[in-house]
Amino acid sequence: MLIRNALLDDRRVDLRLDGDRIAEIEPNLRGEELLDAAGAQVLPGLVDHHLHLHAIAAAEASVNLTGLTPSQIAAALEATPADDHGWVRAVGLAGDLDAGALDALHPHRPVRAQHRSGAQWTVNSAGARLLDLGAADHPGIERDGTGAPTGRLHRADDWLRTRLPVRGLPDLTAVGRRLAAYGITAVTDATPDLVEFDATALPQRVTLLGVGLGCAAPLGTTVGPYKIVLADPDLPDLYDLTARIAAAHGTGRAVAVHCVTREAFALLLAALDAAGFRPGDRIEHAALVPASAIPLLRERGLRVVTQPGFLAARGGDYRRDVPASDHTDLYRCASLCRAGVPLALSSDAPHGPLDPWAVIAAATTRLTPDGEPLNPAECLTPAEALAAYLAPPDDPGGPPRKVEVGAPADLVLRQNGETRATLIAGHLVHP
Repeated sequence: MLIRNALLDDRRVDLRLDGDRIAEIEPNLRGEELLDAAGAQVLPGLVDHHLHLHAIAAAEASVNLTGLTPSQIAAALEATPADDHGWVRAVGLAGDLDAGALDALHPHRPVRAQHRSGAQWTVNSAGARLLDLGAADHPGIERDGTGAPTGRLHRADDWLRTRLPVRGLPDLTAVGRRLAAYGITAVTDATPDLVEFDATALPQRVTLLGVGLGCAAPLGTTVGPYKIVLADPDLPDLYDLTARIAAAHGTGRAVAVHCVTREAFALLLAALDAAGFRPGDRIEHAALVPASAIPLLRERGLRVVTQPGFLAARGGDYRRDVPASDHTDLYRCASLCRAGVPLALSSDAPHGPLDPWAVIAAATTRLTPDGEPLNPAECLTPAEALAAYLAPPDDPGGPPRKVEVGAPADLVLRQNGETRATLIAGHLVHP
């Protein structure tokens, strides 16, 4: 293929693609199947370094409760068709509703609603009966002082799946199209403890963090660092976490550790000091990073994969619920970059906004829904924010990929704030 009339570093050029590589970059090339860029900017394809693909697909078939009042939630649940087995599935739940609170909103059909954090499900009484929560035995089933289930299920996705009608993995075709429309050519799925994964419907290059130690990558994917979740408030003890990190390192894999609180952050650094460090070790989210810890991250070669898009989506909640003394430590970006800590941006979709350009904007403005910035000292420049989406999947926070001869033909053409075209391995996947 020949891409003609593209803008690269303020030059008008043509790009000749040979197979899955860029073969030539010069003005006025001739021949091949033609794609006229019409002056659009040509960039390397973007990489989302942390999302959850099957959860994105499942969320598309759910009612989104984000930002709704109780009366609006009740109306939304009532208007949502049940699935083939009678369940109403919802996502984006905020607050701490239990089964009784859901009953007040929608009592007559079984409802399961995922908290916006992705770590908790709440079912109403009809759902609790179908799941037989009273007799079930799982540590994530919350119970009140009498031993009765409250309807809240903490990090119990695998168990919940065994109790729900079998329906197989969600189809990822539509997700792949959405990603391509944003100019995303590679993704890292951060779902832990994967048992199966089907990437055949995706045009994007896929890296998986949740593949078990010693297990092979599913067809069409690459194995990344080993995902470990530090789930508050039930943090592991230091010995167990150290052993898990050492086991991953022993198989040749780095670790990617979910870490969102100060307590989890301190525990992780202590465990890494005990287990030793491996190139590629990364901290997922790093929602709260004390200033005193930034030099420790640099000295230990740790990288951070974070999501400033949460500021645009939930910044008002952070401003209200997080102590003001912690605001300077929330979703740090600029201070990490300036200190030489490798930084990658990502979406954490479906829990955060999937659109990379919205995440880049959030990183450069840090505006919350009320229109005010939260700790603007952490704003990245537009170039820094874009670069944090351009590092290779196996080197988040590393040097951004370039449009150059010999580079993979994973490209996006952007013009007037829109994605004109996306190519992966030289194939046009959008539009």
